[in-house]
Amino acid sequence: MRSLALLAAGLALLACPALAAPSGAPEPGIGPVTKLPLPRYASLKTDRVNLREGPSKDHRTLWVFQRAGLPVEIVAEFETWRRIRDSEGTEGWVLHSLLSGRRTAIVTAPKGGDRSAPVPLRARADEGAADEARLQAGVIGSVKTCTGTWCRLIVALPEKRGDVDGYIRQDRLWGVYPNEKVE
Repeated sequence: MRSLALLAAGLALLACPALAAPSGAPEPGIGPVTKLPLPRYASLKTDRVNLREGPSKDHRTLWVFQRAGLPVEIVAEFETWRRIRDSEGTEGWVLHSLLSGRRTAIVTAPKGGDRSAPVPLRARADEGAADEARLQAGVIGSVKTCTGTWCRLIVALPEKRGDVDGYIRQDRLWGVYPNEKVE
């Protein structure tokens, strides 16, 4: 008798799909909590951010990031938690309050080239422009604007005792999408 009741309830759900799934599910590519695009870039707000295997403090810590300003890609949302991916592909969950909307990017090494070769930060968005600095892969800078080809980046360089402002090819950065425009 009990199995017949369960079967009847299951058939009723199939006949009425509105009861089986919540309505108003967000469209693909939009965060269900923030209604912002997914994926999207953000950065770490503090020098200590626990990356967890699931969206709660009950889940195990997989990694501890120790670099404020590190760019991350938000790939999912659940309540106050965001699933992020770092530049090396590591994924996990962090509290939304530990993330900032400030756009930063990491200078990347050339694909198949010399990983130790410095990347020019130009005075203008032009291959022929003078170098403001030469940056190693792994340097993080603040993204001010991007045209789809070039990004204006501000980098704190201790040896120059201040910030250096210049332009870098967009395809040499992780933290902005190819052809993305940032204003």
